[in-house]
Amino acid sequence: MSTRKIGILDVISFYKYSMLESLLLTKHKPEGYRIYKSLARMTMKPFIHEFLESDDRDVYVVGIDEYVKSGYSHVALLTHAMKTKHSIPLHASLMARNRVKYSGKDLQFRVNNPRDFVYKGESNIDVILVDDIITTGITLQEAQKVLIDSGVNVLFALTLADVEE
Repeated sequence: MSTRKIGILDVISFYKYSMLESLLLTKHKPEGYRIYKSLARMTMKPFIHEFLESDDRDVYVVGIDEYVKSGYSHVALLTHAMKTKHSIPLHASLMARNRVKYSGKDLQFRVNNPRDFVYKGESNIDVILVDDIITTGITLQEAQKVLIDSGVNVLFALTLADVEE
């Protein structure tokens, strides 16, 4: 597990991307459903239980762009695993209007083509932001800004993997 600071956002990642690359690349394939569900059970679920042991407030879990492709949303599998009595996933509450692919693109491309997120959830709540991979951090920063502008307190972000070695 590692923590990376992106602007004012702490991003906690469970693995280095190179360790999980072949598994993460299954996200839009039929076997990806089982793989992401297993990864969520091994990482997100124990994390939220441990986090809530020392913090008894209700927290909400917001996945980045829980878009359904190939019959499921890989990010929704991660957020769903975090559901407890005191952690509530807000499924599909933060969705991108711009569906451009960032995979393999450089930082300048990402800056020039923002996701243009729309948040349709509650305000005045504490949120943990969830995504599968952090590369440059641009997506997480954009998501955080939209949430803050919507009156949401973003505690930190969780990702399965960090591309930065």
